Amino acid sequence: MNQHDEPRNRPPPPASPRIIVVGPCAAGKSSLVAALQALGYDAHVSAQEHSAIASLWQHSHPDILIALEADIAAVRARRGEEWPEWLHDVQVQRLHAASAAADLTIDTTDLDPETVSSHVLAFLDARTET
Repeated sequence: MNQHDEPRNRPPPPASPRIIVVGPCAAGKSSLVAALQALGYDAHVSAQEHSAIASLWQHSHPDILIALEADIAAVRARRGEEWPEWLHDVQVQRLHAASAAADLTIDTTDLDPETVSSHVLAFLDARTET
């Protein structure tokens, strides 16, 4: 996708793969999934960060697994300075297996939702070209 392509003007994908997005709280999962769904993708969030079941994301049977990351400073900027570091650490640990299995990992710490969506769309475009 080049810089002049507007994601909202893209045609829906012909046969959308099932996309599952994981990440800690405030990494941008909901924003990414909403953007992808608006374009016709079969995208969903897995609440892996809230589950001690390391394979929870696999129960959604994804064709593509996307892992979002964000450091504690970014999470606090998005959710408030009182966000506990211990909770972020627990979520990152719970996401370890999913992150290791991800087809695409994006650190959203310094990225806005539109940039994250653009990275994912470029990844999806590249997959369909091969």
